Order: sequence, then C-alpha cells, then structure tokens
Amino acid sequence: MFLQFFTSLRDAQVPVTLREYLTLMEALDADLADQTVENFYYLSRAALVKDERNLDKFDRVFGTVFKGLESLLDAMEKADIPAEWLKKLAEKYLTEEEKKQIEAMGWDKLMETLRQRLKEQQGRHQGGNKWIGTAGTSPFGAHGYNPEGVRIGQEKNRNNRAVKVWDKREFKDLDGNVELGIRNIKIALRRLRKFARTGAPDELDLDTTIRETANHGYLDVHMRPERRNAVKVLVFFDIGGSMDSHIEQVEELFSAAKSEFKHMEYFYFHNCLYEGVWKQNKRRFTDRTPTWDVLHKYPHDYKVVFVGDASMSPYEIMVPGGSVEHVNEEAGSVWLERITRTYPHTVWLNPVAQKHWDYSESTTIIRRLLSERMYPITIEGLEGAMKELVR
Repeated sequence: MFLQFFTSLRDAQVPVTLREYLTLMEALDADLADQTVENFYYLSRAALVKDERNLDKFDRVFGTVFKGLESLLDAMEKADIPAEWLKKLAEKYLTEEEKKQIEAMGWDKLMETLRQRLKEQQGRHQGGNKWIGTAGTSPFGAHGYNPEGVRIGQEKNRNNRAVKVWDKREFKDLDGNVELGIRNIKIALRRLRKFARTGAPDELDLDTTIRETANHGYLDVHMRPERRNAVKVLVFFDIGGSMDSHIEQVEELFSAAKSEFKHMEYFYFHNCLYEGVWKQNKRRFTDRTPTWDVLHKYPHDYKVVFVGDASMSPYEIMVPGGSVEHVNEEAGSVWLERITRTYPHTVWLNPVAQKHWDYSESTTIIRRLLSERMYPITIEGLEGAMKELVR
C-alpha cells in the first residue's frame, strides 16, 4: 500500500525520492502517526513534499490511495448541513424518476436521518444497511447501493442513484506566490550553493587510486580534499519600524540561510544603508561597524542580499541628513551604489507582496538603484533571486 502511494506520487509529478520514502517508513516504525489517518497525512506530507506548489497534487493522490471514511468522520460529525441548499441542488440535478424515489422516504426524513446518523455514529462502518459506511446498502456512504442515498466519501459515480453527493476538500490550491516555511527556503537557497575541494587531503580519491594502482602494478593510494560549500554570502537585514510586522518571515529566512551557507556574514541596518551597520540591535548606537570596513573586509566575490520592505521616506534614500535616526553626511543612495559597484551579485528580498510595490515611491527608487533586482519573499521570488546571484 505504501509503495503504491510512493509510485502514485511520482506518477502525479510530485518529486519524491527514495530517501524521503525511507524516512517516512522509519517514522511509521517509530509509530509517529499514532495509527490515525489524520496524523499519517501530516506526517507523510512533511516527509515527502518539498515544495508547497505540490501540496494540491499530494492531497489528490492521498485521497485516492487512502480512500475511506476514517479521515472524514470528525468533519461530518461537526458539520451543519444546510437543508435548503441541498434541496435546491437536488431539484437541479435529479431526474423525474429519482424525485419519485425520494418520495418513498421523503426529503425531510432523509436529511433528518442523516443528521441522526452523524450524531450517533462513533467510528467507521463497513457494509450493513444503517450506518454511514462503505460497501453496504445504507442510504449514506460510499461504494455500496441504495436507490435514494446520500453519497459521502466516493470519488465518482457508480450506480447513479445518489440524491446528493456530499464531499468536501479540506485543502486549497497553492501557487508559487505563497509565503515560505523554513524547509522551502532551504531548498530554494540551495540553488546558490556550489562546491569546491578545499583544505587538507583527508578523503579517499577512489577513481585516482584505482587508475594509478593499475598503472603501477601496486596499491597506490591517493587522497583529496573534501568538497565544501564555497559560496560566500553577505546579508544586510532591515530591522525595526515597519519591519516589525515581517519579523517571523525574516527570522525563518535568517534561520534557513545560517544552516545552508558555511560562509555567511550578516549585519543590521534601519530603512536604508548608511555609513554604519551593526551586529547586535541592543548595542546599535554603541557598537557599530563602519560600512567602509565592510566593503574593505569582504571581497567582491561575496553574494550580497538585502532583506527589507523598502518602505520609508524618499528623503531617507536621496538626501544627506534624511535618516530618521541621525544626521547622515551622505545620502543612502550613495552607499547603495557603492555596494552594487563593489559586489556585482547583489539582490534585494522584499517581504511585502509584489503587487503593492508600485504604490511606494521609496520601493521604486531602491528597485532602480539595484537595477530592478528586487524579489518578493515567495517560492518563485526566492528562486529568481538565487538564479540572479549565480549569473
């Protein structure tokens, strides 16, 4: 059954790997799903889905492979079925013959009986002629037969006898503009990583060892340096003010970046970059790092990422002394231009939805200063930023 689930996901173009499948099997061996369908759904989704754009495909496959009523009972027991709504749908879709069949029991009695069953039933039922279940003759359920029933939990028609089909999808379609969780951020950031062999030769070079042993006629062992992440990243985080409403999203980005990049340095700034940045916000007035020192310390091969909402007075960017916190001798735009000249690979990640950018004059100015290299913090936005940084 689980193997069918794995192959069905791949057939539906959900990119699951064997390693992820084995991880799920280990989690099941540890009884992390607690033998309930709902817990198994969340466990398998966490283990197998790497990209939120594939959640809807996953839901459809899960519903097909593990069809049944176990995961629907709680929802049905709590549901309030609007009788008037059901009646109108029935009048729209029923044939004259089916309408006559309903008269045998009566619509009101059918709906009242269904409500009573939902109230009384405590678990899944297979077969029989009373309870909501499967493969029986009850008026309520799936994969059975009744001339005037309510179909619940069945993917498609079988006997064309249901007077009402009642199924509810619990998950909405998602696209590439959803905000990210840490796992998706890590996957997107990996586009930026590249590896180089650095350090002491402490790893066996098997191919060279075999080739040289064959050439010389005796065992000739060769070692090589371990492959390490060679990308170097410099991140500037806008902090405070309007960024407070984006703190959770930026914390997720910060956490993911720290785990993905071995060579990562970061600094804080407020609204726009000026002559000083800092590492600790509680000491930002007493322990600052001159921006000139940053430019001189970190070479031009660093990838630079600004993270901020770009929401401020245009004076803070374009006018000396325009900062809200101090009298800056040079305009913020001067410092941004110095950054882009020193570091050719620079992007700006904006937590504000892209559809709102054109309403902000300051956002428009910063986009121009960075040659339109501003991206939203979404799946597609982050992937686009990583592609820009590796050009």
